[in-house]
Amino acid sequence: MLQSLAGSSCVRLVERHRSAWCFGFLVLGYLLYLVFGAVVFSSVELPYEDLLRQELRKLKRRFLEEHECLSEQQLEQFLGRVLEASNYGVSVLSNASGNWNWDFTSALFFASTVLSTTGYGHTVPLSDGGKAFCIIYSVIGIPFTLLFLTAVVQRVTIHVTRRPVLYFHIRWGFSKQVVAIVHAVLLGFVTVSCFFFIPAAVFSILEDDWNFLESFYFCFISLSTIGLGDYVPGEGYNQKFRELYKMGITCYLLLGLIAMLVVLETFCELHELKKFRKLFYVKKDKDEDRVHIIEHDQLSFSSIADQAAGPKEDRKQNEPFVGPQSSAQPDGSAGN
Repeated sequence: MLQSLAGSSCVRLVERHRSAWCFGFLVLGYLLYLVFGAVVFSSVELPYEDLLRQELRKLKRRFLEEHECLSEQQLEQFLGRVLEASNYGVSVLSNASGNWNWDFTSALFFASTVLSTTGYGHTVPLSDGGKAFCIIYSVIGIPFTLLFLTAVVQRVTIHVTRRPVLYFHIRWGFSKQVVAIVHAVLLGFVTVSCFFFIPAAVFSILEDDWNFLESFYFCFISLSTIGLGDYVPGEGYNQKFRELYKMGITCYLLLGLIAMLVVLETFCELHELKKFRKLFYVKKDKDEDRVHIIEHDQLSFSSIADQAAGPKEDRKQNEPFVGPQSSAQPDGSAGN
């Protein structure tokens, strides 16, 4: 008897705080996913980093042996300056000296990466004025970009997602949930094909040093706004039609970001995902909802009363002033 009572009380306790338990498991799962990613990346990339370090040490030792007139300190000073300039997108290599980082098309590409928060990091402002302007430009531009993307995605979603689902539901009588799932899967497939596979094939042809995997990697890193900056198109030696190429990449990134947001919004509108998300949200109490409704009704009533009283007060102000004696005069005449 006591065990059954204790079990029922535990069940009621879990049901009462179900949202908190789900949120706790969500936080724990996210932390475990972070640790899992760190373990995998470390185990995969650490051996390659060690091999690269050993190779650089051998090259450095061989270079010093072949050039005895150059000290190790002088070589490290030169390499330090070269690496510092490379971090700003400036290279001393002869095959990269023809590309400017701050012509108009490159600056437009940089502005698009800043506003979309992709930020490849291959080109950064050199001057203090450029850094200060970048801060001000981003503070204003990032919220502006979010507003722009929200408005565009909302309009595109109506024509691409909601109307087709509603048409098949009303015209053919299919279940709305089934139609929404099929439509979301098809839209995701079309988006991945048009903005990942096809552009990856194009980049693998236009970029000499990229294979298909590296091109697909660039597309995903860019459209997910991760922007690691290890692969940036249009930076090769003697790139043909570089200005037009940079403009096309800028348009591709903007359209691809809109497409990704439309797909994400389409999946978020699925009934099953809405129910799943609600498991982790804080549920509002009914008393709070009643208070909000009462406050809303009171505000609505007061606003209506103010609107009704406004014309009466205006009419009173427009009428001529009538004193108490004149108002009493008709009463006296009526008495007579």
